[in-house]
Amino acid sequence: MKTPTKTLLSLAAAAILGSMTQAADINVKLDLDETGHPINPFIYGQFIEHLGRCIYGGIWAEMLEDRKFYFPITVDYDPYQDLQDTDFPVVGASPWEITGDSGGVKMVEEDSFVGEHTPLIGDGSGIRQHDLALVKGMTYVGYIWLKSEDPEGSKVRISVAPEPDADAYLAHEADVQPGEYTKVSFDFLARDNTGRATLAVEVLSGKAFVGTLSLMPGDNVFGMRRDTLALLKQLDSPIYRWPGGNFVSGYNWRDGIGDRDRRPPRKNPAWTGIEHNDFGTDEFILFCQLLETEPTIAANTGFGDAYSAAQWVEYCNEGADTIGGSWRIRNGHEEPYNVKYWCLGNEMWGPWQLGFMQLSQYVLKNNEVADAMWAVDPELELIAVGAVDQINAAHDPEAAEANLLWSVGMLQASADHMTMISEHFYCGRRPWDDQGDLDPVAHSKLLKTEIKRITDEHRRIQPTIEALDGRTMPIAMDEWNYWHQDYEYGELGCVYDLRDALGTVVGLHEYYRQSDLIKIANYAQTVNVIGCIKTTKTEAGFATTGIPLMLYRAEWQPIPLVLPDQFGDYDVAASISEDGSVMTVSVVNPTDEEISVNLDVDGTRLPGTATSWTITGPGPRSRNVPGEPRVVDATRRDEVDISGGLEVPSLSSVLYRISL
Repeated sequence: MKTPTKTLLSLAAAAILGSMTQAADINVKLDLDETGHPINPFIYGQFIEHLGRCIYGGIWAEMLEDRKFYFPITVDYDPYQDLQDTDFPVVGASPWEITGDSGGVKMVEEDSFVGEHTPLIGDGSGIRQHDLALVKGMTYVGYIWLKSEDPEGSKVRISVAPEPDADAYLAHEADVQPGEYTKVSFDFLARDNTGRATLAVEVLSGKAFVGTLSLMPGDNVFGMRRDTLALLKQLDSPIYRWPGGNFVSGYNWRDGIGDRDRRPPRKNPAWTGIEHNDFGTDEFILFCQLLETEPTIAANTGFGDAYSAAQWVEYCNEGADTIGGSWRIRNGHEEPYNVKYWCLGNEMWGPWQLGFMQLSQYVLKNNEVADAMWAVDPELELIAVGAVDQINAAHDPEAAEANLLWSVGMLQASADHMTMISEHFYCGRRPWDDQGDLDPVAHSKLLKTEIKRITDEHRRIQPTIEALDGRTMPIAMDEWNYWHQDYEYGELGCVYDLRDALGTVVGLHEYYRQSDLIKIANYAQTVNVIGCIKTTKTEAGFATTGIPLMLYRAEWQPIPLVLPDQFGDYDVAASISEDGSVMTVSVVNPTDEEISVNLDVDGTRLPGTATSWTITGPGPRSRNVPGEPRVVDATRRDEVDISGGLEVPSLSSVLYRISL
């Protein structure tokens, strides 16, 4: 029964009065014949980049930092350079501490096992790494590559203790011979929960080289974290973009193939820390196969070249008669990967981007790279770099003088060298533009405003571009998200709250409204780094933004219904199934008062009940923490009475599934 304080509003009145704190009923009139363009499922895409703890520490299960000794091991043990009060501090120097004789460890460059140097450890010395997290009852598996420098051989002990200098769970001794490196495997059972475990390598006699080593939980899935994969499967994203992002403009994809232990470690070219090259092309394809998702690979158009991009296509899609294809087969992957979607670079208009350049020069490179890739596989879908609001003024005076937008210039000069054009945006308390702590209503509109701004601009400019010849160039919004400061999950590992979850639903609503123009939308960046999944070293869980992404991917119907988007503080969207038997209605209420939505579906009598999912939490700042019960979640209710309207609590979004 409606309370006396509620007033029945028309749509026009709701648009004017919706911002009032007084509770309101909303009338929504729908015509099932007024539909928009079918929603491409790729708008539920995801993006993973070699940045922070997205892959290493989030998706990849390796527990050891700098396992290939990119940093020289020295007596000046001071590994953590930034974010030291988080679970994932940034390693800026060797995380390996020398034990025993401080002069007993030498970095040898000649004939190194991998990378620039290999540690040689003398009799009575060793190295150890701290702060490893173990779960009681979990089996851990590892290995180490060793070679003796002593003609008589060496004895090496590998041990793991729950904390420094405690009794070891494992004390495995190996006799090591000179000549060739030998791989020594080991495993142990953790008897305690701890975040302070130590792995130590000690030379008991002779001298020994340590080529590289590894330690993972025994339940890893082909090197990936089982807990993270389980959440990713629930997320069910139909397409993933990789490996960047800014990272890709300095990435040599050839570093990431072949024997994983022999792949060279590098400085991350765009961000902090080390690129281990443990997660390369083959691992990404396996990742996509495990998740039954479509891969998108971003080619390097920064410091990279057309030949390398084309050879990467060979590696993924061609046979033994090509150089790249022969390498894939040699690496044990006989069948082509058939990667269809490729990005031609990333944000090449930005001065932070490695290899960025003037628009007038970049269009030449875009076209050269596209031609080379299509020459290998003409069926590729190529996504070119766009930025509808960037002029690149500081570095392209002619473009600045003509007020030439980057996307306009790309479409004019490269329309026949792309099949989609990308756009990126981020909202929130960003490092470069502190918007302050907005109230939930204003915060919920940020994503929607950016999506509409970008699409409005494309609808304005594309008809004016002769090179398009009247056709529409689809948009791939291949990076989008809220981005806040205060990083708790490593580099760019910000926290999301209920306000972000509600705003994400509003953002999805806008993608539904723009379904004719936006074909792909990749939420950035899935795990930890501004991600919808957060991990500690031993736990993984959905952040608040992961809840709507998972729910709407599973339940939202693919044919959008056309209705006004002017509902004041609230946001409403609706859709139907392809056969017209199911309607979904979603309402976001970021206010502190309950509302009711009265549906009038032209020519259709609605049933008295429906299924609903309500996303809410105790307050606007409510957040989820990995390993703890979710505070913000989606609650399902069956056979909900809708005869008196769709009830939407304060600070919530509600998705209704209604059988027609």
